[in-house]
Parts: sequence; structure tokens; C-alpha cells
Amino acid sequence: MTAKKINVNKADINLSLVDEPAESSAEMPLDVMGLLFFAYRDFVRDADALLSKKGFGRAHHRVLYFVNLRPGMTVADLLDILKITKQSLARVLRQLVDGGYIEQRTGPSDRRQRLLYPTVTGSEFFETLSSSQAQRIARALAPMPKSTRDAVTTFLASMIDPEDQETLASLNLTKSD
Repeated sequence: MTAKKINVNKADINLSLVDEPAESSAEMPLDVMGLLFFAYRDFVRDADALLSKKGFGRAHHRVLYFVNLRPGMTVADLLDILKITKQSLARVLRQLVDGGYIEQRTGPSDRRQRLLYPTVTGSEFFETLSSSQAQRIARALAPMPKSTRDAVTTFLASMIDPEDQETLASLNLTKSD
């Protein structure tokens, strides 16, 4: 099925599913898609359970991840990375600040700037959340030769939209051993 645009009026555009064969359904990487689904499901399971105990969700984990990765990052940079609205981030950030996981400071040269830092509690919780995920990744990569580990990193980085490659590089997430 493919989506077909149907103009209802000048203000609305609805999408309708139409029974049409996919252009290259025989070539679709359904096996890789399925593997990514199951890998991601299991990758987030333990962290989700810990987050849930605190009344948090995956958005909280993403904020904690990037603030711990780059202490002092601006709210604007975080919005750019997460590609969410200010309103969505404000709710999550408020909960993390109120809970003592993140601290906001004004910028040294621009007092309108809000810089984000993990607190000790925020760093410890991030470490706890990330521990099982890091172990899962290490366990999966351990039997692989370095060239295969590098290929995995290249594959994942290649799935990221081109306009985000500069941000990815600035975060130094694709560094090699």
C-alpha cells in the first residue's frame, strides 16, 4: 500500500492508503528492518523499566543522554538534535530540573542563553540507564573483528539524514577505538 494525497479543501490534505504494489518490494530489506525493530525493542527495555519507576519516559532518557554527553550544551542545540518542539522539551526539562537531574545556568556572555548540566544525581541515573545498553552493545560487538565493528558504526551513521551529519560529527559519536 502507498499513500495517495487527496485534497479535501484548501486547508486540508488527507492521506489515503491505496492498494498498489511497492516499487521494489522484492528488494525491500525486510530482514534488516525486522532486526532493527527487535534490537531496538530489547535495547530500550531495561532503561524503559527504570525510567517508568521515576515517572519518566524515553524523552527524558534522550535529554539525559545528550546533556551528559555534552555538559553545558544550550537548549537550542538540544532542540536541534532532538527535533522536537520547545513545548515538548520544556515539559521534559522541567521534570528533570525539578527532580534534581539537570541544572540550568545562564550563559556567561549571553544571559538569555540557557546552558544544561547534569547534576550528580542526573549523572548517576544516566550511568544506571546506560549500563545495560552499553553491556548489550559490548556483548554484540565482542565476537566481531574491528573491521566489522567499524562497518556497524558506518552503517548506523549512514542511516542518519545528511543534514544531521555535521551535528553527528560535532558530537564525536563515530570515533573509532
